[in-house]
Amino acid sequence: MLKFYGYSSVHGWREGNSLDELGELEMEWYWVDFAGPSEQEINLLHTFFHFHPLAIEDCMHDLQRPKLDYYEDHTFFVFHSLGTTIDKQEIDVFLGDHFIVTYHKEPSEIIQAVESMLKRSQTHRDKDEYYVLYQLLDKVVDHYFPIVYEIEDHINEIEDNTKKLSMEELLEQLFDRRGELLKLRQTVHPMRDLLYRMLNTHHLEKVHQRKEYFTDIYDHLLKVAEMIASNREMTQDIRDSYLSLNSHQTNRTMQILTVISVIFMPLTFIVGVYGMNFMFMPELNEKYGYFFVWGIMITMAVGMFIWFKRKGWFD
Repeated sequence: MLKFYGYSSVHGWREGNSLDELGELEMEWYWVDFAGPSEQEINLLHTFFHFHPLAIEDCMHDLQRPKLDYYEDHTFFVFHSLGTTIDKQEIDVFLGDHFIVTYHKEPSEIIQAVESMLKRSQTHRDKDEYYVLYQLLDKVVDHYFPIVYEIEDHINEIEDNTKKLSMEELLEQLFDRRGELLKLRQTVHPMRDLLYRMLNTHHLEKVHQRKEYFTDIYDHLLKVAEMIASNREMTQDIRDSYLSLNSHQTNRTMQILTVISVIFMPLTFIVGVYGMNFMFMPELNEKYGYFFVWGIMITMAVGMFIWFKRKGWFD
């Protein structure tokens, strides 16, 4: 599906679905959005706009790394946006003199939000293609924060264990959150590098004219990156704490089992001695020998238990 928006000093704000109509208007600037385009609409990138073949080829491939490429008459961007989940969606942008073209294979909340904002705007004379670029980037970065906050809240729940989950369930959820943070980092860090290049290049003069706005987006990306790093460190600390606690519990269990084994060792020895089938064993003829042996074993077991208790092995 293809849409265009733009401003003409003669016709004012215009919207449409045909590039033929766009060619008939004297546009000061315009924005064309390709949303899940057909093969015929994709060909317009070649025939109507004459974009570089390498840039068009990047559009055809899924999930290119966020990047910035300069060509003779346009600049090509790759953005990664996130919806309500950490599944990435690629938005390709062609930026030229007085125009901006966006390309995405699936419906995008980012594009819809910028479209709605432009439609609600009272004035379009003071806007241009770089204003649309700024709004796109700003919305992309703003959508990172709710996901990071949600993961951070879940990490705090894991740390407090308010649901009284088992150690295995907690560790499983913790590793899931670490995986999500890793995916976020793989999105945010390249976007941060992209903004840094935009702010420090001499090819995009109008970006420097709005440097304070794009710098604000870069600051937001730095904040998101720091939050991701902080949360990953928190998950590592929680993981180490749980593993240490689990190791401590294992050691305590082994210690108790060792004490029980040590208590039963002399009893097993006595039972083993009197379990031998020798005919001439003097103690077998004693009238109270059975009760005497039982008394010895009980005394030894109680004595060893008291001794281990005083040593603190059961604390």
